[in-house]
Amino acid sequence: MTEILTIARQFIQALPFSRALGMELTELGPGRATITMPWDARLVGDPGTGVLHGGAISALMDTASGASVMSHPAAPTSTATLDLRIDYMRPATPGQNITARAECHHVTRSVAFVRVTACDEDTARPVAMGTGAFTLERAKGATP
Repeated sequence: MTEILTIARQFIQALPFSRALGMELTELGPGRATITMPWDARLVGDPGTGVLHGGAISALMDTASGASVMSHPAAPTSTATLDLRIDYMRPATPGQNITARAECHHVTRSVAFVRVTACDEDTARPVAMGTGAFTLERAKGATP
């Protein structure tokens, strides 16, 4: 799994958007991914409070979700977001990293379903929670 994690990290870093947001893949398992994004003043949505913009958090959650789909044992060759619903529970604490943990919990012939949670250092109180549906393309001849 170490080689897969290295390859996945390189892939995440190759994406200009992920790199611009400072995303780092920290864990990858069968159908699971964890990505961390550092607090950055350029990503603040409210200068008066220092709280990160919800768009940056949703991008993190979307990226972690896609990574969880790509690491699923169904062995997809590619994926894209069909739907992602995010419920924001509270503002992220200024100055703290945000970590998104995603799990691809169900796969059909062409769609993967994901649950994702974003937390700052207070992991008992999520910043946001989401569910999503992602396309699932497999190699030709692969069985569901």
